[in-house]
Amino acid sequence: MKLILLGAPGAGKGTQSEFIVDKYGIPALSTGEILRAAVKNGTPVGLKAKSYMDAGALVPDDVIIDVIKERMGEPDAAKGFILDGVPRTVAQAEALEKMGVEIDLVLDIEVSDENIIERLSGRRVCEKCGATYHTLFKPSQVPEVCDRCGGRLIIRKDDEPETIKARLATYHEQTEPLVDFYRQRDKLVEIEGSYSVEKTRDRIDEVLGALPK
Repeated sequence: MKLILLGAPGAGKGTQSEFIVDKYGIPALSTGEILRAAVKNGTPVGLKAKSYMDAGALVPDDVIIDVIKERMGEPDAAKGFILDGVPRTVAQAEALEKMGVEIDLVLDIEVSDENIIERLSGRRVCEKCGATYHTLFKPSQVPEVCDRCGGRLIIRKDDEPETIKARLATYHEQTEPLVDFYRQRDKLVEIEGSYSVEKTRDRIDEVLGALPK
């Protein structure tokens, strides 16, 4: 089961990825974590990536794909994996194909921009203990005060509406074209993500359960 999860920032990819990892016993391969591990372990591909990172340059797509492919060869990925953070662009998806990385299914979690802005801009974080709240879905008992430690609840810069809009614009420009890319290859399944976490999870479970064993 080799999967890719697509969806805008705040669509719920992380939450649904955790569910798939727990239920199906396959790892989520995070590009950032894999790059850091490869550099730390001094693998040939890791050293190549490090040379770009040390120079303050972006790591090229072919090196990122090399690092991912190296990680796919580890025992825990033998039954499959979820790709997290790659591909971000059509160029990266084409590079995966050229290197012989076969993807079984791409799940596209669809949530409107308006819904995402509401979800993310309502998040609050305690500046003392890091506990998270939401003004609509998980409010604190006293507004702007943490239930756990009494600390002040703040809005992270990532959750400010202007930041969210900028992240969404980047997603629509760079990553959303992957939806058509994988649809043309008959690998895409659209998942309605504006319902509850549980409903989205059940739909994903239904789709994955129908895959050939």
